Amino acid sequence: MLQKVLGLIQSHQLCQPESRILAAVSGGIDSVVLCEVLHQLKYTFAIAHCNFGLRAEDAEADQLFAKKLAKQYNVSFFTENFNTRAFAEQEKLSIQMAARTLRYQWFEQVRQQENYDYIATAHHSNDLTETILLHLTKGTGIAGLHGIPAKNGHIIRPMLTLTKDDIYDFVTSERLIWREDTSNETTKYQRNKIRHEVIPVLKEINPNLEETMQHTAERVSHAESIVAAYIENLREQSIKEAENATYISLLPLQNATGLPVVLHELLRPYNFSYSVVLELVEALDGLSGKQFDSPTHTLVKDRDQLVITPRNLSSFGSITIAEGQTEAEAGNLYFTIRSIAADKYKLNTKPHVAALDADQLRFPLKLRSWQEGDWFVPLGMNGKKKISDFLIDKKVPANLKSQTLVLVSDQSIAWIVGQRLDNRFKVTDKTERVLEITMKPTAS
Repeated sequence: MLQKVLGLIQSHQLCQPESRILAAVSGGIDSVVLCEVLHQLKYTFAIAHCNFGLRAEDAEADQLFAKKLAKQYNVSFFTENFNTRAFAEQEKLSIQMAARTLRYQWFEQVRQQENYDYIATAHHSNDLTETILLHLTKGTGIAGLHGIPAKNGHIIRPMLTLTKDDIYDFVTSERLIWREDTSNETTKYQRNKIRHEVIPVLKEINPNLEETMQHTAERVSHAESIVAAYIENLREQSIKEAENATYISLLPLQNATGLPVVLHELLRPYNFSYSVVLELVEALDGLSGKQFDSPTHTLVKDRDQLVITPRNLSSFGSITIAEGQTEAEAGNLYFTIRSIAADKYKLNTKPHVAALDADQLRFPLKLRSWQEGDWFVPLGMNGKKKISDFLIDKKVPANLKSQTLVLVSDQSIAWIVGQRLDNRFKVTDKTERVLEITMKPTAS
């Protein structure tokens, strides 16, 4: 099996032996195999894990498992908690699309900040088949028919030629342990319905369905390269990148054949759907100022050009506070941070101030939105309490609940920002150093 992976890496030039790779690891069987494959092939890699806050205790267990896996391989570990439901609701996305958008943006952020060359995902040939069928069912262009590319910019998929049977054989021979995601078995999600109800029927017609789909995807990919050459020529004529925006001149596109398809290809890096592109084409002869949104970008028609700007998704992730850092900003809140000897500190009990036992904290700290399943030990109590129950007891209005932030120390919540400290991190007569964090609105 290692030779199949190595063969794909070499034939598609996915990476080089000296490449630094950031492995996307959920803790499931596929990503565990990815780690072992990278380890056995002697690649330098790190583990990146997303907690989407969707499965409460199970999500926390997955996060801990991924952290232990990184320790087992003695590699760096990066993790992020997302308020996926809030993002999906605001952007009117499915939970799956919201998670995908947040996940890949964060992976790329870590890759750049930590100087990794590639992001590796554990997609395999069964995933490719499911993706093509899903795209065909919902409607797709050429890109949808090639399924999942082995390499897409900085994203590589070294396991794409492996089947699920290959993966099960490998974990058996290597005696690997993984986390089972029970949501994979439900047919509530579209992809699972394809996996469990559609593919078994198609395999009765063609037992080699995965191999056939892979060959079809390769042929489509070659055809797409011909189209890509035409699109690239138009891209060079029409697109100008600036520091905070992308400008697309409409003049070179006036005589383009199949304008909706051309625009869709030009806008693909910014995640605009084909239906949005059709609306845009209808609006090209109209007045300036009309706005169109994708999950990651906003587009405005401005006279004879389109102006594209990235959307701010940081409020759905977290803000990291390193040891020694003296200030931080999260949304419309500004935080000042100071460390002081306990014997020189006068305790401040105002709700916008957190006075914490510095030696009980584990850096880096994180500021993030609270999530379902989060719990803490309220100051003055010994038992834990779910934050959802705490907010209900406090009668926090529904539209303000989603704005509630928490301060996290190594997966433990130390402060519900502006409301209550966690009893485990309070200042006591044994405290030697106090970390004081003061919050205020950025407008003040």
